[in-house]
Amino acid sequence: MGRLHHIHRSRSASSFARSSEAAAAELDARSIGGVAAEAVECPFGAVDGLARVELREAAYEVFFMSCRAAGGRGGGLNYYPAGGGESGGDGSPTIGAGPRGGTGMSVVTSKVKRALGLKARRSSQPTTLRSSMHASSAPGSPGLMRTVRDQQPGPGSPGRSRRPMTSAEIMRQQMRVTEQSDARLRKTLMRTLVGQVGRKADTIVLPLELLRQLKLTDFADGGEHLQWQRRQLKLLEAGLVLHPSLPVDRLNGPVLRFREIMQAADARAIDTGKASDTLRALGDAVLALAWRSAPGTGPPGEACHWADGYPLNVLLYVSLLQAIFDLKEDTVVLDEVDELLELMTRTWTTLGIDKTLHNVCFAWVLFQQYVATGQVEPDLAGAALTLLTEVAADAKQENRGPVYARVLSSALGAIHDWSETRMLDYHDRYRKGMAGAGAGAMESALSLALSTRKIIAENVPGMGINLTDTEHEGSGLGSFAGSRVDYYVRCSMRSAFTKMLEDELGQGNSTIIDCRGDEPSEILARLARDTEQLALSERDNFSPALKRWHPFPAAAAAVTLHGCFGVVLKQYLGKATCLTNELVRVLHAAGRLEKALVQMVVEDVADSDDGGKAVVREVVPYDVESIVVRLLKTWIEERLRVAKESVQRAKDTESWIPKSKNEPYAQSAVDLTKIAKATVDEFFGIPVSARDDLVQDLADAMGAVFQEYISFLASCGNKQSYLPSLPPLTRCNQDSKIIKLWRRAATPCRTTVTSPRGRVYHGHSLSSSGGHNPRPSTSRGTQRLYVRLNTLHYLVSHIQALDKSLSFFSRGRCASPTSSTNRRLAAPSSYFSHARTAAQSAIGRVAEVAAYRLIFLDSHHSFHDGLYVGGVTDARIRPALRTLKQNLSLLVSILVDRAQPVAVREVMKASFQAFLTVLLAGGSDRSFTTEDHAMIEEDFRSLKRAFCTRGEGLVAEDVVESEAQAAEGVVALMGQTAEQLVEEFGIVTCESSGAGSAGQRLPMPTTTRRWSRTDPNTILRVLCHRDGEVASHFLKRAFQLPKRR
Repeated sequence: MGRLHHIHRSRSASSFARSSEAAAAELDARSIGGVAAEAVECPFGAVDGLARVELREAAYEVFFMSCRAAGGRGGGLNYYPAGGGESGGDGSPTIGAGPRGGTGMSVVTSKVKRALGLKARRSSQPTTLRSSMHASSAPGSPGLMRTVRDQQPGPGSPGRSRRPMTSAEIMRQQMRVTEQSDARLRKTLMRTLVGQVGRKADTIVLPLELLRQLKLTDFADGGEHLQWQRRQLKLLEAGLVLHPSLPVDRLNGPVLRFREIMQAADARAIDTGKASDTLRALGDAVLALAWRSAPGTGPPGEACHWADGYPLNVLLYVSLLQAIFDLKEDTVVLDEVDELLELMTRTWTTLGIDKTLHNVCFAWVLFQQYVATGQVEPDLAGAALTLLTEVAADAKQENRGPVYARVLSSALGAIHDWSETRMLDYHDRYRKGMAGAGAGAMESALSLALSTRKIIAENVPGMGINLTDTEHEGSGLGSFAGSRVDYYVRCSMRSAFTKMLEDELGQGNSTIIDCRGDEPSEILARLARDTEQLALSERDNFSPALKRWHPFPAAAAAVTLHGCFGVVLKQYLGKATCLTNELVRVLHAAGRLEKALVQMVVEDVADSDDGGKAVVREVVPYDVESIVVRLLKTWIEERLRVAKESVQRAKDTESWIPKSKNEPYAQSAVDLTKIAKATVDEFFGIPVSARDDLVQDLADAMGAVFQEYISFLASCGNKQSYLPSLPPLTRCNQDSKIIKLWRRAATPCRTTVTSPRGRVYHGHSLSSSGGHNPRPSTSRGTQRLYVRLNTLHYLVSHIQALDKSLSFFSRGRCASPTSSTNRRLAAPSSYFSHARTAAQSAIGRVAEVAAYRLIFLDSHHSFHDGLYVGGVTDARIRPALRTLKQNLSLLVSILVDRAQPVAVREVMKASFQAFLTVLLAGGSDRSFTTEDHAMIEEDFRSLKRAFCTRGEGLVAEDVVESEAQAAEGVVALMGQTAEQLVEEFGIVTCESSGAGSAGQRLPMPTTTRRWSRTDPNTILRVLCHRDGEVASHFLKRAFQLPKRR
C-alpha cells in the first residue's frame, strides 16, 4: 500500500498505453511467494502481428460490444455518464446490475466455485477495494488510482463511502484496459447503435466500426493512432484472411483490395474521414468477406463472420477467461466468476464458441493458471480436473466440428505433455524443499496426466496414444491407471538414479568406467548406500499417495532401483579383468543393497491378491558366480569383436604382398594370430573357477573367426574360369600333296608361318617365352595366390599351437581344483577341428586355382596356344617344358616348404589337363596322324620327368604315374588306326548308351572334360583330330560334322 503514494496521473494518453503494457508484462511474470512461474506455451498457436496484450484489448472490445448490443432488459448494459455523482463517478458501465447495482457475490453463493471446488479468498478485504488497490499498482491506470485515492480517508475523517464495483468495472480492471481506451470504445458503440435498437452484436464488424468512428483527435498523438489502426487492421486480417471460419480464396478481389490497404497503412495512417475513398474501399472489402456464407447454407448476407475463425476466436476467448483470476492473489478466482462467465457467453455468437469449446478453454485456463502460479494451489488443478470430466463427456458426442477437434487435441495434448514430463521425473521435481512440491502437487500432476491420456486415447485418434500402449509387460496390473502409474514410478526412479550417479561421477557423466578422481569401486560403494536411501525416501514420501492407483508402488520403485544398480554393477564388472579386493567390496555393498530392496518388495506386496508374483519375478539376484560368468562372456565377446574387426580390416585392405622373404605370408594373418594368442593368455590369467566352463565357448568363438578368415583366403575364384572354351567338333581337311611338301620345306627358324589355307603356325626355335633363355611366365596374380597358400599354412601351424595351449591350461596345472571332473574328461581332443579342416580344404582349393592360372593363363603361349600348332614335328613340347621348369623354380622359391608338395602336385595335374586339351580340343590348327604318336608319347614322358626331377622330389614317382594314367591312355589312342578307333568308339558308345542293334544310329556322346580311353567323347575327339580319309568319312556319315575352315 505504501507505494500507492508514489503513483501519479500521467498527462499523456500514449503513456497510459505504454504503462498498461508494462504492467501487463509485470503481472504475467509475477510469482507467488518467490516461486518462479513456469511458462506453458499456448497450444492454440498465435496470430501474426498481434501480441498477447493486443489480443487482450481486442477481447475486451468484443466483450464490451457483445454486452452493449444485448439490449436493455435485465442482464443488459446501462451507461452512466462521467461525473454523474454517486451513481458512477468513474464513468464505468454497470453490466447486469439489475436493481442491486452490483453483485457482491461470495463463495457461498457462487455456483461455479462451489461446483469446481474452489475455496474463498484468503483475505477479508472487500472485492472492490482489493481489486482496485491491486489494479492501481500497475502504472498507467489513472482511473483506477483515482478510485483508490478517493476511498482513502484523510486523517481523522470517517472516509467516503463508495458503491460496489459493477461487473463491467471488474472486467475492465481485470483485463487492464485504460480508461481512455474504454471511453473510445463506448463512444464508438454509442455512435454505431444510434437508431439501431435491437441490433445484434454478431452483425457488427467491430474493428471496422472503430476505424470509421475514431479519428486522430481521439488519440494523444499520431504514433498512438497509427499503432491502434495497425492493430485493428491486423485483427481484421486475422479474422477475414488468415484464419477465416469459411475458406477464402487469397486471390479474389476483396482480399486483394484489403491487402493493398494494409500495405498502405504500414507507411502512414489511413484517412478515416467520411469522404475517404480508402475507408470506403476498406469497408466494402471487409463487409464482402465478413458476410459470406458456406456453400449450401443459404444466400450471402445472413450471417457475419469476422472473429469466429480458429485460432483467433479461441485466443480471444481465452483472454477473456483469464480475467477471472484475482490480480493480487493469482491463485484465487474472483467471487463474481458466475456473472462474469454469464456475460462472456454473450460473445459466443461473435466468436463462434459453444458450450463444448467453452469447457475445453476453461479447463485450459485453469490448468495454465495452476502452472503459472507455481503449482501452489491444488484447488486450481482440481477445478481443471472437474472440467476435464465435462470435456470427456463432450468428446463422446457425435458430429463434432473440426474446430472443436483441433481445440480439444491441442489443449489436451499440451496438458498431457506437461504433466507427463513431470511424472516421468516426479521424484526430482516434487522433492522436499521446493515450492509447490510434495506429494500433493505430484498427485495433481498425475491426475491430470491420467485424465487427459484417457480422453485422448478414447476420443482423439491420430495422436499416437492408446490405452493398450500403457500396459507394462509383466506388471500384473489390469487397470489403465495402475499400469500408467507403474510406468511413471519406474521412469522417475531411473531418472533419479541417473542424476544421483552423475552427481557421484561429476560433469554430467553417467559411465562408471570413465570417472575421474575417486576409484570406481569407492563410487559404487557409495552409490549402493545412496540407492538404499532413495528407495526409503520414495516409500515414505510418494508411495502412500500412489497407492490410490497402484497396489504396490514401493515395490515397483525398489525393483527398478535394483535393476538400475545392477546395470551399473554389470558395467563395472564388464571393465574388470580379474577379481580384486576392490571388486569384492563392491559385490558386498551390492549384496547389502539387494537385501534391503528385496525386503522392501516383500513388505509392499504382502497385501496384494497374488502376492506380487509378477514384480517379484523381476528381481534378478546379484549372483556373484553368474555375474562373473557374464563378465567372462562379455570379455570373450569383446575380444571376438576385436578379432572380427581384424578380419574385416583384412578384407578391406589386404594386398597379399609379403612383408619380407623371411615372412612370405600376409600381415593380416600375423595380426589375427597375435590377437588369438593374447586372448588365450589373458583368459587363463583370470583367477575364477567359472573360467574353465567357458573354455569351449572361447574356442568356438575364435574358431568361427578363423573360419571366416579362411573363407576369405579361399575366395580366389575357381579353376573353371581359366579353362579355355571347347571349339566345335569338326573333321580334318585332307591337305594335297603339294601342301604337305610345302609344310616339310618350311623354314624352322620362323616364328610364324602362314599356310596357303590361311592357318598360322608358330615355330619352336624362337618361342614367345624367350628362346633358349626363357623367363618365368608366372603373373603377379598367381604369385599372390602363392602368398595365400603360405598364409594358410602359417594359420594352420598357429591354430595347432593354440589348440595345444587350450588343452594344456584346461586340463593341466592351471585348471581350478573345483572345476568339473566330468567336463575335463569330456573335453574335446581338438578345440579347432572345424577350423583346421576348413584350412586344409582351402589349401587344396587355392593350390588348384593357382595351378590352373599358371598353366592356362600365364603359360598359355607355350601350352595351349603353341604346342603342336601346325604340326607335331614343328611344335614340340620342349619350349613349354623350359618355361614350366622356370615357373616351378619360382614357385619353390616363393612357397614355404609345407606348401610346396601340394602346389607342385596341382601344377602337375593342370599340366596334364592342358596337354590333353591340346590333343582333344586343340581347335582347327591341330591335326594328328598315327605317325605323330611316337613324338607325342615322347613329349608326355618329358612332361612327367619335369615333375620327378625339377620338382626336386616334391612329387613322388608313383604319384606322377598315378595322375598320368588317364593322359597315357589318351596318348595310346593317338597310335591306333582310324578303323580301330571307329570300332572302339562303337563298342564304348553302345556300352554307355545301351544302343545295340546294327542299324541303330550312334548317339552324340556328352562332353564331360573327364578325358579317358574309355570315354566315348574322348575317342570321338581323337577321330576329329585324325588327319585321314577313314576318320573324315565316319564323322560325316555318323554325325554330319562339317569340315574345318
